[in-house]
Amino acid sequence: MGGTSSTRRVTFEADENENITVVKGIRLSENVIDRMKETSPSGSRSQRHSVSDEELKRRVAEELALEQARKESENQKRLKQGKELDRERAFANEQLTRAILRERISSEEERAKAKHLDMEDKAKQLEEKDRVIKKQDAFYKEQLARLEERV
Repeated sequence: MGGTSSTRRVTFEADENENITVVKGIRLSENVIDRMKETSPSGSRSQRHSVSDEELKRRVAEELALEQARKESENQKRLKQGKELDRERAFANEQLTRAILRERISSEEERAKAKHLDMEDKAKQLEEKDRVIKKQDAFYKEQLARLEERV
């Protein structure tokens, strides 16, 4: 494995001639094979081999089940996160819609107020013009009355 250290599980078999066959095509040095022979009891090899296969199958099944459960758990997490994001988006959109409506209402109120103030302003201007005209009318009537007195 180069400069790094890693652990791998290797399953091996011993045939009737005590030759070791390595599963999954991994080549082992003679030293490793000798150590493997030393650690395995020689008397119960055939029984151990069948138990090892059953044990291996059981472990593989467990690993597959655990991996499937992990994937299912991840999928459930993603689904839950997706639903949460959808809820947050819906909430944000609702808040945005409310803010837009409030702004529109406020804008309409401002326009109506400005229009009303503009109308009041125009009414005041008209009242002022009416007062000036009445004043001028009174002045001209007075002038007309003076002219008629002279004649």
